[in-house]
Amino acid sequence: MRKKDKEIDAKLIFDYQSGKSTAFIALVKRWHVRFCKLAHFYVKDRDIAKDVAQESWTIIYNKLDDLKDPMKFKSWAISIVNRKALDFLRAQQREQKRKAEYKVSLSNNQIDKEDDKEEVKNILLKEIQKLSKEHQQVLQLFYVESYSLKEIGSVIGISVGTTKSRLFHAREQLKKVIIKYRKNGRI
Repeated sequence: MRKKDKEIDAKLIFDYQSGKSTAFIALVKRWHVRFCKLAHFYVKDRDIAKDVAQESWTIIYNKLDDLKDPMKFKSWAISIVNRKALDFLRAQQREQKRKAEYKVSLSNNQIDKEDDKEEVKNILLKEIQKLSKEHQQVLQLFYVESYSLKEIGSVIGISVGTTKSRLFHAREQLKKVIIKYRKNGRI
């Protein structure tokens, strides 16, 4: 990057740190398209790249006052965009792994007879109806609607941690029921 560009960025950052909010807007106009392109390089999806860039701007905005050397804005900001893009990819890989594990667990637990399958389905449906509304809602959004944990949290208005907890506890309750029915020889 040319020294003049670094100086422009540094001036905008000093202006912003001095209280001129329009300086941040100018900084966004200078860098947003580049951040979107960089994120797109990683995630290969324009909409997701825009989301990654937006999340990066949120971090930049919140931490810009802490930036010690405004001349290093470019490398600092790009490292944030890189981390956010890689975080997205890691989350996507975890999601794919979780779905693959779920599919394997389903295939490992297939029941040979059609009548048995129907009985298990009916048992599970009855047991799901016994769960709390919160647990039913999370199961519905996760398994039927294929929402991610983050999306479920946004839809319901709870944290990702709470979403994970509800999903875990719902699964555990259903697992206990399946074990009980297997011990009794019903499935």
